[in-house]
Order: sequence, then structure tokens, then C-alpha cells
Amino acid sequence: MATRLKRILDITGSLTALLLLLPLLVMIAAAVRATSRGPIIFRQQRLGLAGIPFWILKFRTMQHRARDIRNADGSAYCADDDPRVTPLGKWLRKTSLDELPQFWNVLRGDMSLVGPRPDQMDQLRYYTPEDRAKLRMRPGITGLAQISGRNRISWEVRRQLDSAYVNQWTFGRDIVILLKTVPYVLLRRDINTRGNNASHNSTAAA
Repeated sequence: MATRLKRILDITGSLTALLLLLPLLVMIAAAVRATSRGPIIFRQQRLGLAGIPFWILKFRTMQHRARDIRNADGSAYCADDDPRVTPLGKWLRKTSLDELPQFWNVLRGDMSLVGPRPDQMDQLRYYTPEDRAKLRMRPGITGLAQISGRNRISWEVRRQLDSAYVNQWTFGRDIVILLKTVPYVLLRRDINTRGNNASHNSTAAA
């Protein structure tokens, strides 16, 4: 019953958000198109429920075909002064508006409003048996890690928080996380972190 309620919340919440935010989505799309070369929407395969890949959607915040730079632990490099990010992209990230297209992922059933953040496909090689527990649930737009430090905390801590969320999940906890997400977004807390050590380069855009 609780899992059914979670899916009902996902459908009603994402559909309502898409309808209410449609004018804003159109304006952001036009701004991305006007300010930098490349596609409006960034698509990337991520690990979904049961490890099945899906295409996550975001407004593009980086220069087209920017290098994929990683930290030593395999997590994505994220810093305030990242030269790959466009001026508009920096603002979209600080306001979390770049993630609005993920409401479509939620409506489709690829994601949930609340859950572990979806990792890139090659991060599976870093997973411990405990990490694999997160694949039992749909990844979320927000989650326990996002209200506990977001990009300020290490990927290792985020992995632990994701596992804790899955192992202790209740529908009521989802509601609490959603309510706590609001001030995090409005106050732009823990969006970026300085001093990440990049260790791997490839070709991508975000």
C-alpha cells in the first residue's frame, strides 16, 4: 500500500509541477538556446530501478561536448569555478532549475520525487554490496543525501545516506524529505563545493 501511495504521489506531483511550470520551462529552454551552442536538453544514461538504465533529462548547463571530469572516487567533478559551465548554467544550477525536466522522468516512471540520486552507469563498478541496495528503489529528484549536505558532503557519505534511505524507507519519511527540500532549494544550500580533485577525462556535455 505504501509503495502504491508513493507512485500516486509521484504521478500527481510531477504532473502538477509540469503543468504549473510550463511557462518557466519554455523560458529556460529559450534562454539555453539563445546563450550557448548545443542541445537544450542534456540526456545521459543513469542507473535506474533494478540497475536498468534510463535517460535522465536536465537543461544543459555546460558547453556543448564538454569533457566529463571525475573525482578520484568516480563521482562527478563539481565546483563553483568549473570552466565547463556556462554563465546561464551556473545560475540554473544554483537555483536547481536545471533539474526541472526530471519531473518528466518521474511521470514516466523512470524516477521518483524522493529516492537515491541516480549514478552514472560506470559508477556501478565502485558499488559495494551495500550500495547495490539503492537499486531496489527508483532514483529520486531529491533524497536524504540532498537535505544532508548535498554537494558539500563526499560521495562516500552520500552513498551511505542513500543506503540508509532505502533500508529505512517509509512513505512518511518521503513527505518529510520533500518538505525539507524546499528551504534547501530556496536558500541555494550546498549547490557546489570547491577543491574537488579531478582524475578522469572523457567526452560529454551536461
